[in-house]
Amino acid sequence: VARERASLRVSAGRDDHGAGRQSDRRTSVPNSAGVASSTRGTHLDCASRLQSHQRAPSTLHAVRNDTPSSPVGALKFGNKKLPNAIIVGVKKGGTRAVLEFIRIHPDVRAAGTETHFFDRNYDRGLEWYRGLMPRTLESQITMEKTPSYFVTKETPHRISAMSQNTKLIVVVRDPVTRAISDYTQTLSKTPDLPSFQELAFRNQCLGIVDTSWNAIRIGLYALHLENWLRYFPLAQIHFVSGERLITDPAGELARVQDFLGLKRIVTDKHFYFNRTKGFPCLKKPESSGSPRCLGKSKGRTHVQIDRDAIEQLRDFYRPYNVKFYEMVGHDFRWE
Repeated sequence: VARERASLRVSAGRDDHGAGRQSDRRTSVPNSAGVASSTRGTHLDCASRLQSHQRAPSTLHAVRNDTPSSPVGALKFGNKKLPNAIIVGVKKGGTRAVLEFIRIHPDVRAAGTETHFFDRNYDRGLEWYRGLMPRTLESQITMEKTPSYFVTKETPHRISAMSQNTKLIVVVRDPVTRAISDYTQTLSKTPDLPSFQELAFRNQCLGIVDTSWNAIRIGLYALHLENWLRYFPLAQIHFVSGERLITDPAGELARVQDFLGLKRIVTDKHFYFNRTKGFPCLKKPESSGSPRCLGKSKGRTHVQIDRDAIEQLRDFYRPYNVKFYEMVGHDFRWE
């Protein structure tokens, strides 16, 4: 060992190139714990390189799966896009029915729950909103519905800022019937609610209606529409009749499909009338064991309201209804 070390020291002085070669040889001399340590280091280095090499493909695969622009991913799953169309109102008008009926169409994908992005969650940003949308193919329409949008002052401007090409759907209904339906739903959740008349009138004897009550305010369609027309042309807003949605769902859905630029695939063959609920339901799909009807909160029996109160409310809404008919170019016959 001593001679070997002396030989290495002599060789080290001859030339730099030789020193490099002898230094390499020295690391492989099996003469001490230092050699064992050096060998172990070499093994660890190789092992770490091998592990790094083995991990690389799976990491790359993960990146590809998370990249929405991947051609394979787009072909198989589609991408999350901001909505092309939004059902913006109105509460208790039939918005859930329209959404459930139109999403039968193979070219429509919709968010399942109300996002409330433009009225409650706007500060979360558009990417948060996009994340709530379903994946769609390039040929499919992305939709969502949040009925409170129609009566929220800031919403038209915010949707316009997202895209001025967004198509808007408004499901409207006789404002008196809608108010009673709204009250009935609230009463089912809050049994100790004051009576309908107490909430609807400031002074019923004088026929003074309380427009601060949300159930009454929502039915002032003409006033809310004026706000929307500041940001969107009338041709970009489609109005669905809540009454005809019950009596002729296929007819109303045909007009919705036309408005969205879709082929008329949802037709009368998809519906049947449920006499118990007094509402149309979707016929049983071949892959399902039962028909699809809307939830228990849809089609429930309304609270009975005094006839005089109803007539007073009809008188109150009449001028607003007439103005609304003129604005949209259609008489909904709510008298």
